[in-house]
Amino acid sequence: MSMQIRGVIAPMTTPFDEQGELEVGAVSDQVNFLIEGGVHALVAGGSGGEGHVLDREEFRSLLEAVVTATDGRVPVVAGVITNSTREAIIRANSIADLPIAAFQVTPVHYLFAPTHDATVRHFAELSDALQREIFIYNVIKWNYLPPELLLRIMREVEFVNGVKQSAGDLKLLSDLLLAAEPNMAIYTAIDALLYPSYTLGAPGSITALLAAIPGSNVQLWDAVHNGDHERALKLHELQLGLWNTITQPRIPSCIKFIQSLQGVPSMHSRAPMTPPDIDQQARIRRAFDELQEFLD
Repeated sequence: MSMQIRGVIAPMTTPFDEQGELEVGAVSDQVNFLIEGGVHALVAGGSGGEGHVLDREEFRSLLEAVVTATDGRVPVVAGVITNSTREAIIRANSIADLPIAAFQVTPVHYLFAPTHDATVRHFAELSDALQREIFIYNVIKWNYLPPELLLRIMREVEFVNGVKQSAGDLKLLSDLLLAAEPNMAIYTAIDALLYPSYTLGAPGSITALLAAIPGSNVQLWDAVHNGDHERALKLHELQLGLWNTITQPRIPSCIKFIQSLQGVPSMHSRAPMTPPDIDQQARIRRAFDELQEFLD
């Protein structure tokens, strides 16, 4: 999996209605929007997809809908966000019959962090149970896995061959890329630094901005790999301007708002997450319009 899935890997948002119920019927609108934008793969149920608020049945329903809507056009990756090895195995096994290309697994995200040995065992047990490709979503601030631990897991655990590196620190990404072996994929998840990440050799990206503006991000990927660094730098600057209007912790609802500017039906996030307020919407719209003017 790891070196077969490359390029712009868009982490979908999850559509909810005004009452916070999963809106399965709206999944195909976003799938088609992203694929028509040229993305190379999709992730469903990740953090940008509010996977942490989905129960088991909703998780299964979401992935079924994504697989159906995708219809084999691009690979589908399933996000697994749980707080125990047991629950991670149960959740991943609930979709084992679906054509999932890989699992994106978030380390334990509650307040406490396991030891390094326990973290290795966590991924080993998950790997043994699934016998499917896995990559680590390295994002939890109080359970942040250092490069040496990430490399150890990928060397010792058979089906773990990739990392979604999600710190805003280009040094950490650079260290991983430098030390990675040929079978290891180190994906960038640094929205503000996609351009330098690609130039350093990251084989792909998985980050929120890809779902907001897939076409622009595919153009950025192509520009770097075609050696058109003048265009790549301009796209970087404009995308950074848009990214700077999106503030934590409302990223999923902000991404949905940007999608709505492009014709994707406007959907809600699950409470207590709220949509961007009027002032933030105006800032987002100005930055988005500036990017679109360049693309047009």
